[in-house]
Amino acid sequence: MKHDKIVVLGGSGFVGRHVVSALVSQEREVIVPTRAREHAKALFLLPRVQIPEVDVRDAAALADAIHGADAMINLIGVLHETRRASFTDIHVRVTEAAIEACRRNGIKRLIQMSALHADPGGPSAYLRSKGEAETRVAASGLDWTLFQPSVIFGPDDRFLNLFAGLAKFLPVIYLAGAKARFQPVHVGDVAAAMIAALDEESTIGQRYPLCGPKVYTLRELVAYASAQAGYRRRIVGLPEGLGKAQAWVFEHLPGKLLTRDNLLSMRVDSVCNCPFPAVFGGPPRAMEDTVPGYLSPTGETDSFSVYRRRRR
Repeated sequence: MKHDKIVVLGGSGFVGRHVVSALVSQEREVIVPTRAREHAKALFLLPRVQIPEVDVRDAAALADAIHGADAMINLIGVLHETRRASFTDIHVRVTEAAIEACRRNGIKRLIQMSALHADPGGPSAYLRSKGEAETRVAASGLDWTLFQPSVIFGPDDRFLNLFAGLAKFLPVIYLAGAKARFQPVHVGDVAAAMIAALDEESTIGQRYPLCGPKVYTLRELVAYASAQAGYRRRIVGLPEGLGKAQAWVFEHLPGKLLTRDNLLSMRVDSVCNCPFPAVFGGPPRAMEDTVPGYLSPTGETDSFSVYRRRRR
């Protein structure tokens, strides 16, 4: 069954912008509910996109805003809690509202963004809340598919770009969790997999870990991002005690670069023990083939961002 009108929760975010743009390129209609339309201004130029203002934690309001849709992609997630938005609020309650809104509108197809090693018994509140959300989806009775990516990279990410930005100002980078391992996956590969799953019945009821082709330590990733941005910096890995102290300090600074919960998440290596799912094609893109194009001082970002900048 082809789905023609898709709800994308979190459509104004990093992954969401790529998903929405790709859906529009396939001439599908898209609904992007958002708490404030201003947050989705990057999507204003795209055709066939509706952006209703709604609190996505309110199932009744969300159901009213997505009338006529035939599938939903839930991308909403946060890496850091705030006083107004806990992991339970964003990951579990939004998922519950999304499921209820689907039921009220007769929407059967649900694609859910989770996280690698999401587990209700996981070491961090982040992984536990993602695992609890997965439990809700699996028990929903909908035609669901769960995606569990490692860290996602690409133009405008808040991962490699963050490290490159720090390198600009810090001659020495003191790094908690330096030995933690990741298998970064490109945002375009994640978006393409989700969209391919929409109409592929064999993916219903499946969980798909998504990783790139290579494993890196956090130290290696910071060094790589710094070098690509034109800065070669000394990186000093911190012992566990000092790493926790650093995370505690960062928790109380604007932007929350790192939290103690992030460190707990890193106790489980964010790597896949399986190849990229064959049903979505491949192989996945390598960092070395794509990152220089947007991190280097002379590189361009993705074509959509370039177009927006030139058109102001």
